[in-house]
Amino acid sequence: MIAHLVLALSMTLTPTAAAPARADLTLPGTGGVKYREKAGDPVRLAAYGLGTRRTYLRSATGNAFTWEKTLSEVSVSPGNRWTAGVPTAYRSGYDTLVVTDRTTGRAAGIRTVKKPMTASYVSWSRDARRVALTVERKVSGKWRVLGYTVVDVVSKTARTVRISGLSAEAGFWWSPDGNLVSRHGAGLRVHRVSDGAVLRTYASAGLPTGPEDAFSPSGKRLVTWCPSRFKEHVCLIDPATGRIAQRVAARPEAVFGWWDDSHLVAVMAHGGAYRLSVLDLSGRVTRVLAGLPARTWAADLWLSFTRTGTS
Repeated sequence: MIAHLVLALSMTLTPTAAAPARADLTLPGTGGVKYREKAGDPVRLAAYGLGTRRTYLRSATGNAFTWEKTLSEVSVSPGNRWTAGVPTAYRSGYDTLVVTDRTTGRAAGIRTVKKPMTASYVSWSRDARRVALTVERKVSGKWRVLGYTVVDVVSKTARTVRISGLSAEAGFWWSPDGNLVSRHGAGLRVHRVSDGAVLRTYASAGLPTGPEDAFSPSGKRLVTWCPSRFKEHVCLIDPATGRIAQRVAARPEAVFGWWDDSHLVAVMAHGGAYRLSVLDLSGRVTRVLAGLPARTWAADLWLSFTRTGTS
């Protein structure tokens, strides 16, 4: 009784902070996966999909996800104004990028490359003005990377640059300073966006973790899969030197970019299934964002985030 009175009195005298708003977002098509979102999160789940078969886009201001039946992939720009989607089929003999202005609802189809080439794997520049796409073509039954296409979403123009001698698994994505980064051997190369010229090489830095922005929000670190000589799976590169600055003691199945400057978004194996998790740079899971059934992860689940501005 006395304890209850003390608690009640303390509650009337001491203001308490309101618990952060939370929303459990059910993701259609995933077998009941729920994404646990909180107010103040530094990133927002903006799109996801199952391979190229199903692509889901979140509404600009709400929590509803819509199946984009005509798109094989979609990505939301920094700032949330634009979406960029790659159609599932050629249009009049060309691959196309469909850019939509979310403030007006107006969409434009911008031709990228001619059939049988493809331009896919959307990467947004940090100023949200340009999209980089990786250009591929099947050669002897296998996909080969030929170069990249850069689309200006304001002027609605596209320009393709072909580069000889690329790795079959090369892919292009933006650096914070507006150049393009690609896999090269056991490391990375930085290319000048205007003509593809090599600006620098990060030899033996490890392979890129995926199409999500591999640079931290501050740009001071670059995440890669560690070279095989290390027992750790995740490495952090100093972009100024190209050297490995830190190794993260964790073995994620995938990394979907940075949560903030000191955490990654990663998929971790757990009890015969998986968890989408926030991982600190010591390798510790600090938050679970979603449980992922094994069958859902095996269906080539991918997720795409936008930064909310919260550091």
